[in-house]
Amino acid sequence: MLYLMFIATLLICCLPLLPGLLGILLPALSWLPFAGLTHPGPQAFYQALAWPGLSASVLLTLSTGVVSTVLALAFTFLILQRYWGSHRWQQIESWLSPMLAIPHVAFAIGFAFTFSSTGIIARLIATFGGDPGQLSLLQDPYGIGLTLALAIKETPFLLLMSISVLQQLNVGRLLAAGNGLGYNRASTWLNVILPQWLPRMRLPIYAVLAYGISVVDMAMILGPTRPPTFAVLVWQWFNEPDVALLPRAAVGAFMLLMLGLCLLAVFRALEWLILRGFQGWQYAGHRKQRLPGRYFHWPLIAVPLLVTPVLMLWSVALRWRFPDLLPSRFSVQFWQQETAVFTELASTSLMLAGISTAIALCLAIGCLEYRDKTGTGIPGWLLAMPMVLPQVSLLFGIQITTYMIPGQHHLLWVIWSHVLFVFPYLYLALDGPWRSFDRRYTQTANSLGLSELQAWWRVKRPMLMPAICLALAVGASVSLAQYLPTLSLGAGRVSTLTTEAVALASGQDRRVSAIYGLLQGLVPFILFALATFASRYYQSKMTSGNYTRNAKANVLVSQKPHYK
Repeated sequence: MLYLMFIATLLICCLPLLPGLLGILLPALSWLPFAGLTHPGPQAFYQALAWPGLSASVLLTLSTGVVSTVLALAFTFLILQRYWGSHRWQQIESWLSPMLAIPHVAFAIGFAFTFSSTGIIARLIATFGGDPGQLSLLQDPYGIGLTLALAIKETPFLLLMSISVLQQLNVGRLLAAGNGLGYNRASTWLNVILPQWLPRMRLPIYAVLAYGISVVDMAMILGPTRPPTFAVLVWQWFNEPDVALLPRAAVGAFMLLMLGLCLLAVFRALEWLILRGFQGWQYAGHRKQRLPGRYFHWPLIAVPLLVTPVLMLWSVALRWRFPDLLPSRFSVQFWQQETAVFTELASTSLMLAGISTAIALCLAIGCLEYRDKTGTGIPGWLLAMPMVLPQVSLLFGIQITTYMIPGQHHLLWVIWSHVLFVFPYLYLALDGPWRSFDRRYTQTANSLGLSELQAWWRVKRPMLMPAICLALAVGASVSLAQYLPTLSLGAGRVSTLTTEAVALASGQDRRVSAIYGLLQGLVPFILFALATFASRYYQSKMTSGNYTRNAKANVLVSQKPHYK
C-alpha cells in the first residue's frame, strides 16, 4: 500500500514537471500542431527579442526580485541576532502565524490602499499639516513599492524557517562559547552562527527568490505597468487571443526559467565565496562589533496591522474624500450587494483547498511512512522544483500539455495544479515531526499485538496530530493563494477569491476590492486559528486521560536505546 502511494506521488506531483518543461521548449521552437505550427524554427525568439521595452522589463524583474530577497534575508538575520532567545522573541514568534496567514494578494491590496498617493499615509501627512506631494509606492516606475512589499511579506516566512534551523544549531551554547572567548553577541552571530545558518536556509531563500522574479498577482497590483515586470509581460503574451502567438509566450517562459536558474546559480556562487572562498572575515578576530536590528521587526508587524484596518474602512466607506482622515459617510451596501458572489467564490475556494490539501496530506503521509520503512524518499531537488522554478514557466508547459488531452476537465486540472504546489509545503511541514518521532512507541504497540495500521492509528497518529493540524492549515493557505494555476489551467471558468481579488484590484471600485481583500485574508486566518486550537487540543489530550496513565511505561521506553 505504501509503495503504491509513493508511486502515485511520483506520478501526480513529480512526473508533470517533465511535460511542464517540454511544453516550453517545443512551442518555443514554433512546433505546436494544434495551432497549425508544424515547421520548427527560431521565429518566436526573434519576435520576443524584438519586443520594445524587453530589456527594461527584465532589469525591473531582476531589481525587484533580487533586492527584495536580499532585504528579506537581511531583515531576518538582523532580527534573529538581536532578539533570538529573549522575551521579545516570544512576542515576535507569536505574530508570525497571523502575518503568514495574510495572503500575498490581500497584503498587496492593503499595501496599495495604504501607500498610494491618496492612501492613509498621505492622509496622515496632510492631516498634520504636511505636504504629501506625489508620495506613492503604487506602480512607481522603479518598482520600489513592489520590492518593499515583497521584502516585508517574505521576512516572516524566513523567520519561521529559521526557527528549526537555529534549534538544531543550539545557539545558546554557541553564544556562551563566544562570550567566554571575549566575543560580544553581534560578533558571535556574524562569525559563528551566520556561516552555519545560511547554508541550511538555502531552500527557503531559493523559494523566496523564485517567487520574487516570477510573481504576477502582486506585480499586477503594485508593480509598474510601462513596462511591467517580465513575469507580467509573459503572462500578457500568454493571454493573447491569437493562438499563433503562443510560441512567443513560450519563449518568454523559457527566458524566465533560464533567468531564474541563473540567479539561483549566482546566489549559490556568492554563498560559496562568502563562506568558503574568502573566509578571512570569519577569523579576523573582531570581538566587539555592532549590528543594527533593534527596530527592524516593527515594520513587519506595523504594516500588516495597518493594512487590515485600512481595508475594513474602505469596505464600509460610502464617501471618503482626500485628504480626510476618515470617511464622511459609512454604508454596508457594498457588502450586501456582493454577498451572493463572494459566498459562491468562498465555497469554491474552500472546496479546492479542501480537496487538494486532503490529497496532498495522504500522499505526504504515505511517502514519509514509506521512507521510514524502506529508507527511500523523494529526492530533495525534485521536491523543491515546484518551489524554486518560476511558476509562470512551469504552468505554461503544463497547460500546453493539457491542450493535447481531449475534453473539458478544467476543475480537475485546477485541483491537480493545486496539489502540485501544495504537496512540497505540506511534505516539508511534516518532515521534521516524522523524523523526530520515536519509533519505539509503535514497536511497543506491535509487541502488544497491534498490527502496523492499528499501531499507526492508535499510537503514532494521536502523537503527530498537532503537526498534522498545522500542516493542513499551511496546505490550505497555499491552495487559497494560488492565482496563476487557477487562472491558467481553469481557463477562466474556475473563479476563486484570489482570482477575483486580483481582477478587482486592477482599477475597479476600491470598496469592492477592499471587501475581497479582507475575505481573501480572513479565510486563511480562520483556518490557522482553527488549526492552532486543534493542535493545542491534541497536545492537552496527550497529557491527560489514557496517556498519563501510562506515564511510567513511557518513561521506561524513552530510557531504552533508540533502535531503528
